[in-house]
Amino acid sequence: MSVLVPAPDRPMTGEDRAAATEYLRSLGLPIQARPRHVYVVDDIALLIVDWTIHGTTPDGGDVHMEGAATDVAGRGPDGLWRYVIDNPFGAAA
Repeated sequence: MSVLVPAPDRPMTGEDRAAATEYLRSLGLPIQARPRHVYVVDDIALLIVDWTIHGTTPDGGDVHMEGAATDVAGRGPDGLWRYVIDNPFGAAA
């Protein structure tokens, strides 16, 4: 299970989380991520990441989004890291 917080006080799980994630993917734009802090204990990591999505969507729309994320990831039995909590605006004042 994981949670995405696309806006303050709007945590989403399940189908809502999947739909919000798919919306971001549908923009067809790369995300530039600059880790500020990464803290790892065993199979849990806390990440503070500055990120930007900027460009033109396939339908010609201009997009500029940026934030400072506070995320939690967990390492699975296969060794891959996956978001448990994805809070893109988590470091906002």
